[in-house]
Amino acid sequence: MMLRVTLATRLALIAVVALFAISLLIATVFYLTSVREGEFARPSPSRLSAIAELIERSAPDMRRLILDAVSSPQFAVRLDAVGVTPEPRPVSQEMHARLRELYADALPGREVSVTPAPAASDGRRFPRLSRAVSNAVELRIALHTGETLVVDAATRLPVTRLGLPVGLGAGLIGTIIGLIALLVMQRETRPLARLAAAVDRVDLSADPPPLPEARRSAPEIRAVIAAFNRLQARLGEMMRARMTLVGGIAHDVRTFATRLRLRVDKIPDPVEQQRAIADIDDMIRLLDDALLSSRVGAGQLSQEMVEFAAVVIAEADDRRAQGGHVDVAIDEAARGAIVLGDRLALRRIVANIVDNAVKYGHAAHVRMKLERASVILTVDDDGPGIPSDRRQAMLEPFNRLEASRNRTTGGAGLGLAVVRSLVEAHDGTIEMSDAPGGGVRVRIALPLFRPT
Repeated sequence: MMLRVTLATRLALIAVVALFAISLLIATVFYLTSVREGEFARPSPSRLSAIAELIERSAPDMRRLILDAVSSPQFAVRLDAVGVTPEPRPVSQEMHARLRELYADALPGREVSVTPAPAASDGRRFPRLSRAVSNAVELRIALHTGETLVVDAATRLPVTRLGLPVGLGAGLIGTIIGLIALLVMQRETRPLARLAAAVDRVDLSADPPPLPEARRSAPEIRAVIAAFNRLQARLGEMMRARMTLVGGIAHDVRTFATRLRLRVDKIPDPVEQQRAIADIDDMIRLLDDALLSSRVGAGQLSQEMVEFAAVVIAEADDRRAQGGHVDVAIDEAARGAIVLGDRLALRRIVANIVDNAVKYGHAAHVRMKLERASVILTVDDDGPGIPSDRRQAMLEPFNRLEASRNRTTGGAGLGLAVVRSLVEAHDGTIEMSDAPGGGVRVRIALPLFRPT
């Protein structure tokens, strides 16, 4: 079952995922380029050499001014009377060798000690991430005056005056703007959701209610809503005109058929009389099928609780009374099954399927059972069957397995098409397959009515 996610939610998720991906990419790039395992802030050797030489040449009372002049939050310089001591937290041998080689030429004759600052080695679980804050190193340089020049170098993350990382304010502002944009986008897409709901509620049998105008929405959305209102108004007018036309034709044709039926009784030849009666019955049946299909298209089917098993049994008894070979088997659980729908339409569904099975398959084997929340009706026949590539076409109007339009070899091709339209009007499904005996199996599933 797929989740029903609205357009606004999808766009919001895309925006959130995009922002998250960008943030992750920036953090990864910073992590890989600025914080490397075993590397610390490294002041230039020439700068350290100049500071050491300047301290050595200056008078003792001037050294404090010099230290203050060259110091900064990221480069703190001080003098220590204690000499260079062994490193309590030595860096790796490889790093120590590289740093000694780096500062050897710039500080000749001076002993140099390189030690990671305490803040740079506190994070045991995330050592590289902890060094992103301080990334500090302490250098102790033995001066020719006997004192030790101590340099604490660090490349701390830049922060604002409030102590917040630089860019945090921009991120917060961008987040707020993004949330506002999402709210505006939600408001803009709400008319589209109302339009989709209105399309599902279209009822051409009555005057369709117009969709309210979205005056604050985009011009394109307002144009779509106005076009939809005009479309459903035109469809309603066309449907009413068609129903009026079909109803008038049906009334007049039934009048003419009644007159013909009275005149047929005067035909002296019994064989011709029966043929004429059959033609009139076929004409009335064709008219009823067309009228019923029109009612389905106009949404004019009634809604009532129908005991479907009783309908199936009644239609089967009628066909047996007319000489048809029809047998019925209904599961005990399905005998009281209730279907919500039009009783006449449900009778026509069963009648058309059984008539086709008797007429073209010589017999109708009717089975009814319950399956989950549906009533399943299957009708098998003993005929030659229908090729699999023609089954779907047989459910379309005026399609017959026999290609000619001769009424002596088949009907008008509306029977299965009417069944399909009626079944779909009741939210059901119809399928055709091979019957166990070699004929055709028609399977109809109708939703079972369950009172809430």
